[in-house]
Amino acid sequence: MGKAARESIEIRQVRNYPGRAVGCRDKSTYLPIGGRVVVKRSSLLCIIAIVCLLSCKSDNISKSEAIAQCPVTCSVVHRYLLESNPSGLNHVEVWKNQYGPGLKLSTDHYEIFTTLMKPLILCQVPEFMESAYTAYNYQLPEPIKTKSKSVVYLFADRRQWEHFTRDFAGEQADIFCQIKAGAYYHDKACVAYDIGWQRTLSVLGHEGWHQFSDQYFTFRLPSWLDEGIAMLFEAHTNVNGTYYFESSNNAYRLNALRRTLSKGQMIPLEELIATHPGDVLATNRAEAVMAFYSQSYALARFLREAHFVRQRRTYERLLEDGLNGDWPLDEVSKRIAADRNIPRNVLWNHIIGLVLFHEYIGRDFEPVEKEYLAFCQQITR
Repeated sequence: MGKAARESIEIRQVRNYPGRAVGCRDKSTYLPIGGRVVVKRSSLLCIIAIVCLLSCKSDNISKSEAIAQCPVTCSVVHRYLLESNPSGLNHVEVWKNQYGPGLKLSTDHYEIFTTLMKPLILCQVPEFMESAYTAYNYQLPEPIKTKSKSVVYLFADRRQWEHFTRDFAGEQADIFCQIKAGAYYHDKACVAYDIGWQRTLSVLGHEGWHQFSDQYFTFRLPSWLDEGIAMLFEAHTNVNGTYYFESSNNAYRLNALRRTLSKGQMIPLEELIATHPGDVLATNRAEAVMAFYSQSYALARFLREAHFVRQRRTYERLLEDGLNGDWPLDEVSKRIAADRNIPRNVLWNHIIGLVLFHEYIGRDFEPVEKEYLAFCQQITR
């Protein structure tokens, strides 16, 4: 959705990348990429102490009042992270802010500012984000070279999140604050709050793709493609300390797609590629929202999986050309596609999305739509 409120879900199993030390562990513990927390008995006393301290509240008050109200929790969690050396975490320091006691976690590709004082989750967030970054790159023929670290804000509760959003998002704050439970990407930052361990990681994986594509792609992706790919990164599993992103395990999107199919409410492809999610959300029609997101998720999968060799190369070329600014657009359309200040509304998506669909996927919608609908039926059986 670019700079508007979004949902989240995901894709692609990350395999064949070098192993990396993981989780909260001593130096003898070594696991492949992922994030299962490995806690030895000697660590439990420290964890119990931290959990007891977490009864301190961090309300939306001034920095000095927040630190005075809960002075011990932040320093204890800070020390715990330093001593446990979680995988993916390069550095941790105190983050002074007006929302609550906070920490700044630095990884190879991210700076994570957080008021969430749950040590077991914080042990996993750095490696999760780094694994997601690896998976984002896996969508491209070649990994990109990072220009700078991406910024993530992770708040302890909704009250802090809303307070920050009012300060940070300007005129768009009211739109973001309508999100019932989730996160958003705005002005180069992902902004989330704790909505439960697994769901929090899911929205970070989703919004992280929007951040990745916005920061590194020359051209902005049309909404159906940007949202479709982002949903591929929210459904995740952790097996023996390894994170996997697999689109086929996205039960939420698959169930929504199944309901849309059964009710005969599928959006025609030509309409889908011109749709902006903000316009769908504005209708306040749950069925329309469900159809747009589930069909965009299915369309991204269709391009990657159906007729695998042919479609996968088309998918990669579409993204690679968007990354490098090589889409076959006229000069006016190129300026529109590259300008982050122009909203991706229905007209934007129709102009850019239609050209891209014709150039990379097919000029005749009818046979493509027939294959796409068959694919949707297949993955929802």
